[in-house]
Amino acid sequence: MQKVRKAVIPAAGLGTRVLPATKVLPKEMFPIVDKPAIQYIVEEAVASGIRDILIVTNRGKNIIEDHFDRAPELEQRLFDSEKNNLRDQAIDISNLANIHFIRQKESKGLGHAVLCAKTFVGDEPFAVLYGDDVIVGEEPACAQLLKAYEKFEKIIVGVKKVPEDEIFKYSSLKVKRINNGIFECVDMIEKPKASQVMSCYSIQGRCILTPDIFDVISETSPGKGGEVQLTDAIRTIARKSGVLAVEYSGKRYDIGSKIGVLEACVEMGLVHPEIGEEFKSYLKNLIRVC
Repeated sequence: MQKVRKAVIPAAGLGTRVLPATKVLPKEMFPIVDKPAIQYIVEEAVASGIRDILIVTNRGKNIIEDHFDRAPELEQRLFDSEKNNLRDQAIDISNLANIHFIRQKESKGLGHAVLCAKTFVGDEPFAVLYGDDVIVGEEPACAQLLKAYEKFEKIIVGVKKVPEDEIFKYSSLKVKRINNGIFECVDMIEKPKASQVMSCYSIQGRCILTPDIFDVISETSPGKGGEVQLTDAIRTIARKSGVLAVEYSGKRYDIGSKIGVLEACVEMGLVHPEIGEEFKSYLKNLIRVC
């Protein structure tokens, strides 16, 4: 069995749901307290044992590359000010992993963004961590999927159960429970109509793919929104040989939505070691006033 050593983070979306902020700032760089969203995602991959990461960007997202690069002027200023702890934090960001970048030159959808990683991936299995999904929990979501892959050696999709009245925003999977938290999946549909809903289980931000997905994506026609949907490509494989769905633990924050950004900032702020207690007091006082 080939070990999963590489991860792909698609971060080329336009972020239209959180305009106008994303006109100049990529949603992946939205700060959650004191770290941009994409740093949480990279740290999750690293905590799962992955050290080679490809981030798929597009025009106007050079700021993501800059964040994971060294900043000599800032580091020197912090050193001169004897703020060595902050200096070390800044340097550590650039040493998190071997991070590579490639541009998706046209906005053709998530499936096409993953296809851009073909040369980087080669003939190995790989993890995909969606760039607008921050997942926080005791065990990294990616690591939970990797455990399932090591056992079953099949494509693994990370799923959550979503409210029935919201399933039309996501994908819907046809699943059969194998054991606690693991399902066999033989079909799926992206953004279903009411009559097309198979279950309320939906792919939520994480999957482990095998390299045969690239040929399938290449043959996949544009779907919802005129884009090449990764869900459509995985569905082709699911219908032929089945894939596995893992209901991972952890809280998912949709950084591509306004409410998701607010939830992440508030909930992560409450547990932040430096400001958590002060922030909690602030919120209590604010609620009393309101």
